[in-house]
Order: sequence, then C-alpha cells, then structure tokens
Amino acid sequence: MRYPGRPSARCPSKERRGMKHIHSGKVRDLYEDGDDLLLVATDHVSVYDVSLPTPIPDKGVLLTQLSVWWFEQLADVVPNHLISATDVPPEFAGRGIRCKPLDMIHVECIARGYLAGLGLREYQRHGTISGVPVPPGLREGDKLPEPIFTPTTKYSDTGHDEFITFDDVVAQEGKEVAERLRELTVEIYAKGAARAAENGVIIADTKLEFGWDGDTLTLGDEVLTSDSSRFWRADEWEPGGSQNAFDKQFVRDWALSTGWDKTEPGPEIPADVVAATRERYIEAYERITGNRWSAVSTGA
Repeated sequence: MRYPGRPSARCPSKERRGMKHIHSGKVRDLYEDGDDLLLVATDHVSVYDVSLPTPIPDKGVLLTQLSVWWFEQLADVVPNHLISATDVPPEFAGRGIRCKPLDMIHVECIARGYLAGLGLREYQRHGTISGVPVPPGLREGDKLPEPIFTPTTKYSDTGHDEFITFDDVVAQEGKEVAERLRELTVEIYAKGAARAAENGVIIADTKLEFGWDGDTLTLGDEVLTSDSSRFWRADEWEPGGSQNAFDKQFVRDWALSTGWDKTEPGPEIPADVVAATRERYIEAYERITGNRWSAVSTGA
C-alpha cells in the first residue's frame, strides 16, 4: 500500500463497486480505485488517539471541504495529492476526494505559532519544543517570536506520537529532505495563519503530512482543518490560560471532564456537546473560507 497508516482494526479489506477498501483509520476510510485513491472522511472524532463512538453530523464533509479550499489556496506553495473533489461515488459526495497515491513520509510535520497543548507541556518540562529553544517566561496561549517546526513521530511503538528533533528527521530522511519539510511546514502555516487572521481567526498550530509523488514532495492527508489545527477567535485571544477554541479541543476538554482515562473505549458524547461541536466546525469553515455552510451542504 502506498498511503500507509495504522493497521485497520475496524474493517477488513472488501470490494465496494469495483473499489478495494484498504484501510480504516480513526476518522477516515481509504479505497483503491484504479490508479487513484479515494480518501473518505467519516463523522467520527478522535481525541487522544481514540475514536469516540458518537458521530458529529456533517463533520466529514466540513473537514473535507475546508481541506479542498486550502489545497487551492496553497497550490503555489507546494503540490498536493488532490485530483478531484467531485469525481467520487455518490455516497461519498462532499466527504470524499480522489487523490494521488503517495509514498508517505513517516514524520508528523507540526508548525507552532502559539504556545498550547502538547507543545506547552513540552515547554514547561524542558524549555524547548522538539529541541527548539523557546524564550523563558511564556504563558499558555502566548504568541511565539516566530513560527517553529516541532516534528513528532508517526505511529510510534507507544501508539502515540512522540516529539522528535530536527536532527532526528535529518537522520531518518536526510538533510535536504528534512530542511525542505521544515521550510514547507512553516511556510504553509505562515500563509494559512495570515489568511485566517484576515477573517478574525488565529491558527495557533497545525499538523501536516507529506509524501512522495515520484520524485516530487507533495502535501497529503488534510490541511489546516479543525481536526489538524487549533483555531481561536482573535477578538477573544487572551494569553495566560486556555482559549475559546472552535476546533476539536472542545471535545478533548469535555472528554477529560468526564474522568475518562484516555483508553478504549471512549465515552459517548451527549447531544448538547455534539451540537456545540458541530456549530464550532461550521463557524471555523465559514470564517476561514467566507462561504456559507448551507451552500456547501445542499450542493448549491
């Protein structure tokens, strides 16, 4: 398989209208269709590497359409794997994309512009993030002097992504590729953050994945979505604590409030949290793209 991921525990390979189902991830399914791949986003949400049992209506379509929008915006920065967002089977309409198969690079490429999440905890322990020095005395939610590249492992033995240094990426991929990954990750983040800021959105950090299309380094998976990024309301940004987020941090916070121990199975999400989460995903899509969600959801 040329678009590798964690082995599927949910669904064995099967034939579907001539397509071969080859992988089920926590929130996406992958099919082979001739020489192409079909990447299909479900409505499930994953927190702390566990897919929660309750779906968020329209989540798969919202994330897919936001990625498609960003792929178009970033086409002058780096090639991407998207072939078509419309040439997919009717049952995958809106939530599926036809894409190129890539030989994926086993590094999670993370750019951080603000101090939050695992980056904050790494900073509090070591004063660095992925070996990158960060000024002392910063608080949760503070803006960093400049965006930094803080890679992690992809599918480590622990089942969780672990921080690695730039030198580790060099050892794995070679210096030239590592430098290009760092350059592209920071450039994509900076361009995306600037565009989002025009619409009152802070992108605190984001995770990207790259692979090889032949000899061409190519952006794959999803890009600058509410699952792969932290989105904050710029007019409510106040360093010194957690921020009012409209990404899946809302679900993370709720899940921890239940006393859940971050292991399988995850807790069922109550209806009010489902509704509030869906509204946050819609708000992120509309703020960033300037498009009304109703137009997308009805196909108008």
